[in-house]
Amino acid sequence: AAPYGSWRSPITTDMLTGDSLVLQEVWVEGATTYWLEGRASEGGRTVLVRDDGSGKPTDVVPAGFDVRSRVHEYGGGAYAVHGDLAVFANFADRRVYRIDGVGGDAASEPRPITPEGGFRYGDLRLVYPTGGTPPYLVCVREDHSTPGQEAVNTIVRLDLDGPNSDGGRVLASGTDFVAAPAVSPDGRRIAWVSWQHPNMPWDGGLLKVADLDPAGLPASGEGPLTGTLIAGGPAESVSQPQWDAEGRLLFLSDRSGWTNLYAATVDATDTAATSAADDMSSAHETSSAVEALAPRDADFGYPDWALGMSSYAILDSGQIVCTWTEEGFGAIGLLDPTTGELRRPESAATATASVRASGDRVAFVAQHADRPASLVGIRLPDGETKVLRSSTRAEVPRGVISAPEAVTWKNTEGLDVHGFFYPPTSADFTGPEGELPPLLVLSHGGPTGMSPPGFRPANQYWTSRGFAILDVNYGGSAGFGRAYRERLRGTWGLVDVDDCATGALAMADAGRADRSRLAIRGGSAGGYTTLSALTFTDVFAAGASHFGVGDLEALAKETHKFESRYLDGLIGPYPGARDVYVERSPVHHVDRISSPLILFQGADDKVVPPNQAEAM
Repeated sequence: AAPYGSWRSPITTDMLTGDSLVLQEVWVEGATTYWLEGRASEGGRTVLVRDDGSGKPTDVVPAGFDVRSRVHEYGGGAYAVHGDLAVFANFADRRVYRIDGVGGDAASEPRPITPEGGFRYGDLRLVYPTGGTPPYLVCVREDHSTPGQEAVNTIVRLDLDGPNSDGGRVLASGTDFVAAPAVSPDGRRIAWVSWQHPNMPWDGGLLKVADLDPAGLPASGEGPLTGTLIAGGPAESVSQPQWDAEGRLLFLSDRSGWTNLYAATVDATDTAATSAADDMSSAHETSSAVEALAPRDADFGYPDWALGMSSYAILDSGQIVCTWTEEGFGAIGLLDPTTGELRRPESAATATASVRASGDRVAFVAQHADRPASLVGIRLPDGETKVLRSSTRAEVPRGVISAPEAVTWKNTEGLDVHGFFYPPTSADFTGPEGELPPLLVLSHGGPTGMSPPGFRPANQYWTSRGFAILDVNYGGSAGFGRAYRERLRGTWGLVDVDDCATGALAMADAGRADRSRLAIRGGSAGGYTTLSALTFTDVFAAGASHFGVGDLEALAKETHKFESRYLDGLIGPYPGARDVYVERSPVHHVDRISSPLILFQGADDKVVPPNQAEAM
């Protein structure tokens, strides 16, 4: 027996930082799997890696290159591969490079195919049309070349041989944001998603389709594409369009209140029937052949914070491998689009991301309750599973792993709030009789995000030392339907703080935590919740803000384009609602902070600038 919080643990800080990997952006082609891994041991450099099925991963890009996009600052879709060709966005100079011979022993040196300057590229998609037309690249371009003006986002076509001196041929423009360019297998059509200020992509957007000529240019002539509206509207989020082998367009929509998978039949008359304007009017009536493939009170996708996200993949058989979140837990299964049958095979994964498929092979990043996240490959239909890469090589003894437990409590409005509780766990220690553990409450970023259950070394660091953790999916979090997500509309700094505070007190009332030793921690938006909880409540005895927001007004004035109107929905339009911004900003009420507080901040942060921490 030893006091909670003082237990010796095999999980060290070196284990958290020294040899950890961030696994993301999976791609499968034949027997080969590609992915990106962020390496803590190389200063956070992100490397494109491939495994040809031999179980021996090799780097595709040489040292000195960092495969990351900076579109929307969060990036995404930073590379594309086909055969022996790879293209990628380089973080340092923001140019797109190509490498030939990636499947052999003598790959070429990367050479740029886009010019120097103010362009950024993401959501890269290689297109190989049928009929022998030369391949090309479509992607999202963000133009920062005019100082003092808001960046301009367009979908462009790039020649693979370069030099693309104009930055690429513009295919779609005229809206504040564009994403997810998807060219049909025959090269005749392109689908894309767009949205306008003040919306975020999960608030409302439009899915359009337009015709292309064999060279990948607008079939209608010289101007940018107008497109036909397929789905979307002011209160309907659409994302992740993909074409199946039959020419149907699959996509995600939350029109039912849950993010489900849909299919649209786009025939020759549809592409000329309407030229629905960007007025965000409902598309439900204009899409005559849209059907839900597996209606369910579950979310089959995540908020599009990054480009190139993929929560489902189409197999050669026509079946769809899809992931979904139900009551906070993630699942992966097979959907038969003709019958709507959704079959969930046995899987220990508690959350999945970046699902890709080729032939009968599927790969994705899986989180588990009892071991580190890993890149997993599955061969269908026999279900043979192979771990291709683990996020850490460190071995964690099973006896110290704390498993997540789904918990629900009532906030002060009487509404259910969801989270995951991790009890203190050790093979060698127990707390003194009659003592309750300290509790660390975690407030996730976003705030339109979620904390999935799973093994995270940073959590286990604390639980193995005798701390309990409550990971809160406060109102506004994803994964619980649109209505739950929209609890935060106009109430950021109120609902999230109340949900964290009532959750901490609920754990104390249940005898699972010491009421006098409740702490809170969060990063970015979660840092704002942390600072607000310490300022406007007396629940917490200590707190840690990681690059947190202390001044909402400064954030509204200074943040980047993608989030520049985010606060309109979370707080209210600025400057009309300035009084609310001031009222809910901890920086104006620091005299009310009576608990110990520590602040961490990155000097190069463009999302939450350093002046936020400095002002606090």
